[in-house]
Amino acid sequence: MNLIDIGVNLMAPSFDRDREDIIRSAAAAGVGPLVITGSSEKSSLEGARFAATYNAKEPRSLYCTAGVHPHGAKDLSTRSLDLFRDLASSELPLVAIGECGLDYNRDYSPREDQRRSLVKQADLASELSLPLFLHERDAFGDFYAIIRNYTKAVPAMVVHCFTGTQEELEHYLGLGCYIGITGWICDERRGKHLKELVKNIPPGRLLLETDSPYLLPRDLPLKVKNKRNEPQFLPHVAQTVAHCLDKDPALLAKETTANARSFFRLPDR
Repeated sequence: MNLIDIGVNLMAPSFDRDREDIIRSAAAAGVGPLVITGSSEKSSLEGARFAATYNAKEPRSLYCTAGVHPHGAKDLSTRSLDLFRDLASSELPLVAIGECGLDYNRDYSPREDQRRSLVKQADLASELSLPLFLHERDAFGDFYAIIRNYTKAVPAMVVHCFTGTQEELEHYLGLGCYIGITGWICDERRGKHLKELVKNIPPGRLLLETDSPYLLPRDLPLKVKNKRNEPQFLPHVAQTVAHCLDKDPALLAKETTANARSFFRLPDR
């Protein structure tokens, strides 16, 4: 069973000591390539450079996105956009703009700055003809009002780490969005509703991700001492989703892998 993890925060400090081991462990579990999430100027640049260096040894193992997370939206500048533009025009394996969006749950950046940042990055994705890797939490109204303007301007959009409602899911699907499902679906406290909602995602719109090192599946049989999520645990998420859909896990893997390749326009390995 081969899976593509569409969201790995591989440049997070918790991976500093064993980043390459993480990639190898994922490959041994049938997970790869990995898409490194860029969530700031720093992580986007470091992720792109690391992916290029690693791919020189193991071709097509890593891809990356470039963007500023809504938590850091107040820091988005012309320099940020120029950097992302340069990364896209280089030989680096950049495949999407983001992680960008709105997060009204914590409001680490003022909401006006978040909306401005999302529009600027969506405009850049349109300019570069790249997909959007999107984040939304407790901000559906404003978020939907913005992204609906880009359905024809960008090649594709994914609402990463979807945790919303049936109504929100229907609206996203109505725009043609892809939906990213994480280990949140394995959480009996917060993710129970996803076990039903995932049934409403068309097979051609479903993507899988770990969002590691975050969102370690709570029902993972293996006890992880440091609570760090890793791409190698994506098969567990896939098994959970397959069970919810009453689908053969191998078929689910085939479908979601094809979806990821189509969304990011990845070549076959």
